[in-house]
Amino acid sequence: MRHGKYPLIIAFLLPPLALYVLFVISPYLQAFQISTTSWLGYSAKADPVGLANFRTMLHDDRVWNAIGNNAILLAVVPVLTIALGLFFATMLSMGGRSDRAGVSGVRGTAVYRLVYFFPQVLSVVIIALLWREIYHPNNGLLNGALRALGLPAPTWLGDPRTAFWCVLAVMVWSNVGFYVVLFGAAMSAIPRDIYEAVLLDGASRWVTLRRVTVPLLWDTVQVAWIYLAIAALDGFILVQQMTNGGPNFSSDVIGLRMYNTAFSENKFGYASAIGVVMFFLTLTVAVLALRAARRERIEHS
Repeated sequence: MRHGKYPLIIAFLLPPLALYVLFVISPYLQAFQISTTSWLGYSAKADPVGLANFRTMLHDDRVWNAIGNNAILLAVVPVLTIALGLFFATMLSMGGRSDRAGVSGVRGTAVYRLVYFFPQVLSVVIIALLWREIYHPNNGLLNGALRALGLPAPTWLGDPRTAFWCVLAVMVWSNVGFYVVLFGAAMSAIPRDIYEAVLLDGASRWVTLRRVTVPLLWDTVQVAWIYLAIAALDGFILVQQMTNGGPNFSSDVIGLRMYNTAFSENKFGYASAIGVVMFFLTLTVAVLALRAARRERIEHS
């Protein structure tokens, strides 16, 4: 510190910054360069092809199918997850009997939050394998329950009509618990006298949620939407472990399409081009969400 604070700051920042550039920024830049070649991944030869990989992608039905599935995930997963997270968090925070402050949570709130949060402590691979067994057509828990009720037992992950939606349901299930805890923590920071005043005016719990709780949590909801949108544009591990994009590419997503193109078809140049497109799609979604949030804050200010 005798030489000033700036040399000390630089001395502590340069090593991690250099590691970040080496192991994060550099691979991104290499992917941009590889996307303009015909590199097969295991050879020293990588002929430059310009934008040919991107032109091929425009006419690749499998890529467009994967992008379409990601678009459905982007439209459905954040909405369902946030809606369920808000609902359960509201029940835990406001679902009990009214007290002197106006609202109270249900009994055993801490236990319920622990149960909801439990999927977050599991690896995504474990979640995928667990649900693959639950969906098993012969020995699965779900079909076992349906047979016990005398109902037909479909092949959930083996039917093109249901495989994608089964994966989507697992994606929602695995994320809801985190947002229950997040929204619950945000609700606990809302002054209780606001709820007391609203309930004294005769507002129902539904009106209180819609007109008071959600507006006060809107910044948290927007952050949740950004994270869920980025997760919906990925979905690689769940899809690979549960269906591997099948049957008949019905549950394929862009991340899995990139992986299979590289490691199954040995087209690393083309796979890098898919990765570049995926990068810009994710960046666009994040920027649009941030700009929408900023515009809304300006309008409310």
